[in-house]
Amino acid sequence: MKRSQHNQAFLVAVIWTLALLLLGSVVHATDSSLACPDWPTCFGTMMPEMTGGVFWEHLHRLVAGGLILLWILATYLAWGPGRKRPGIRMASVVGLVILLVQAILGGVTVLLGLPDAISTSHLGLALVFLALATVLTLVTSPRWGTGEESDVTPSVRILRMPALLLTVLVFLQSLLGGWVRHSDAGMACPDVPLCLGRWIPAFPSYLVTIHFAHRVAGLTVGLAALALGGYVLAKRMAMDVRWLAAAVIAAVTIQILLGFTAVVTRLSAVPVSIHSLMSAILVTLLVVIVTYTWEPRGGR
Repeated sequence: MKRSQHNQAFLVAVIWTLALLLLGSVVHATDSSLACPDWPTCFGTMMPEMTGGVFWEHLHRLVAGGLILLWILATYLAWGPGRKRPGIRMASVVGLVILLVQAILGGVTVLLGLPDAISTSHLGLALVFLALATVLTLVTSPRWGTGEESDVTPSVRILRMPALLLTVLVFLQSLLGGWVRHSDAGMACPDVPLCLGRWIPAFPSYLVTIHFAHRVAGLTVGLAALALGGYVLAKRMAMDVRWLAAAVIAAVTIQILLGFTAVVTRLSAVPVSIHSLMSAILVTLLVVIVTYTWEPRGGR
């Protein structure tokens, strides 16, 4: 079935947002966050010399601006078809408001010198927008509501509460990871799997506390994700849901390994950046599963 124009725009917005989250992580990992000390310009111009940290920081701003323009287009394209589904219109406008607030938060972050709370909120709002764009992509898909309930395949609706709870936990874990990143606590525990030579450290500083909390929360969320994915595979649910479950298992496994690698390589830009991207991908996958549980007529 052919995708509508607004559905295609929403899908591109999801991919664009994931790329933007990766780029934002690269900006921080390369210490480029304040390469442009002013905002919205960079050294007083919208077209600075794209070298060094300025390249990453200004590129991040340009890509973010492009996402706003893309979302305005998606909202425009969805406005007519959304006449019969006002929820889509409302969600599109909410998404635009989120992006505008997000842009302001990004500017405030630079002007105030990267305060931890605002920087972490910037990440959190980006994940909220990603979830919204993912939901809109699914519900405007030509396949939405065309599935039939099977007497053999267990209904995906049974996953609604556990998948929703896990999505919230991954979101909170991502915020905690953002706090670790923006407070420069990434090397507070320089060894792995131990922390300061112990399984449970003495917590000499709050940096060690939040770093260790991130590790414990990551392990907890990882086990929960593996359990959910394993359950879906064991119950032999619909094939597309099984593919999603397998993707969740793969994503959380890679995420944990990248977390270890980031510490071993002393926060090398590549594993740190991909680690952040994988958390966003995991949120996206779980939002897809949760959304499927609301699909009309059983769907899957």
